[in-house]
Amino acid sequence: MKKVINGKRYDTETAERIGSDSYSSCGDFSYWQEELYRTKRGNWFLAGEGGAMSRYARAIGQNETGGGNAVTPLTQEQALAWLETHASDSDAVEKYFADAIVDA
Repeated sequence: MKKVINGKRYDTETAERIGSDSYSSCGDFSYWQEELYRTKRGNWFLAGEGGAMSRYARAIGQNETGGGNAVTPLTQEQALAWLETHASDSDAVEKYFADAIVDA
C-alpha cells in the first residue's frame, strides 16, 4: 500500500514492518488488521484495513458502508503506544524505544 500525505510518501513495500495486530476474520464486518511501519527516514505509520463496521469503514452509498483501508502517519509517541498495546512481545519496544523505557 502506498499513499502520499502532507508531501511524504508512505510505502509498505519500502518501509520496515515492525509489528501487526488483527481482530476476527475477513468475512466479519468488524474485522480489522493493522501493521506498524517505520520508513527509512524514521517516520512511523500504520497501514490497515477492515470491514464495514470497523474503523476502516467507508461510505459506499446513502446509509451504506463497506470495508476499506488507510495509511495513518503516527508520531513517535503514538507508535510507542501502539506497540505497547498491540505487540505480542516487548522486543520491538525495547529495540526502537529504549530511551523512553525506565525500570519500574
